[in-house]
Amino acid sequence: MDRTHPPAGRRAPGRAPAAAAPPRRGRRTALAAAAAVAAAAVAVTAFLVLRPSGGEPDAGGAAGPGTTSPAPSPSGSGTPSVKPSDPVGADAPTAFVDQLNGITMPLPDGWEVPQYGAYQAATMATVDSFRCPEGGRFCRYGTVSSRTVTSGQGTPQEMAQDDIARAAEEAFGEDGLGVSPYGGITSHKVVDQRQAVAAGRTGYLVRWQVATGKGQGGYVQSLVFPSPTGDGAPVVVRFAFTAGEGMPKLSLMDEITRGIRPIGSATGGGVGSSIAPGQEG
Repeated sequence: MDRTHPPAGRRAPGRAPAAAAPPRRGRRTALAAAAAVAAAAVAVTAFLVLRPSGGEPDAGGAAGPGTTSPAPSPSGSGTPSVKPSDPVGADAPTAFVDQLNGITMPLPDGWEVPQYGAYQAATMATVDSFRCPEGGRFCRYGTVSSRTVTSGQGTPQEMAQDDIARAAEEAFGEDGLGVSPYGGITSHKVVDQRQAVAAGRTGYLVRWQVATGKGQGGYVQSLVFPSPTGDGAPVVVRFAFTAGEGMPKLSLMDEITRGIRPIGSATGGGVGSSIAPGQEG
């Protein structure tokens, strides 16, 4: 029997033509392009997921004497001085403002207004901190805070003498969590007490040197003066400097006092100013 074959150009029923395999070079190029697209997609996804909100990580700050800090700062810089005209960075603040009591104070070089920390009043503090003598926490070398006098009656002298013990306990005693970063206060002595002019008002300051159970203790000061508005409650400014290497100079307390001004005033009315004691600024 004769075998028949389909004519040229026609295929036998039920048989599909075989697909031609792509060249090897073309296959490798296609695979490489697909891998590159996948890698780019992974990189973009990782950036969107891992990038912190706002593009910058949150930064914590150290707390004041007697309180804790989430992270240590560099070792103390020694003795910062008041340099309100020489800020660190173009946008760095040059003054500490207490809107509630209507006063401003010069922000010393090497100090900041902390965004974090267990502070009980408007506070500025040294940027540098150190490991507290007790408890493994971190303490500031210096703090200055201002608040309204809410207890006690009498003259600025009487109120300052009454406030200084509370100022010492807040700085070097037991904190709000029941921890004593300096091992508690063991003794104190008065190293200065006198009239002082702040924000154009005659006030009074008392300064103690404090000895503590741990560490080298330090210095605290309570400065009380009438409200610069003339009709508000008196204002108390508390200073706390930790003794030892890194402690600010005691003269910085007087520099800050001289720089206390009513908000909006061009003259401070501090010690050595042209505003006489008792005269309104």
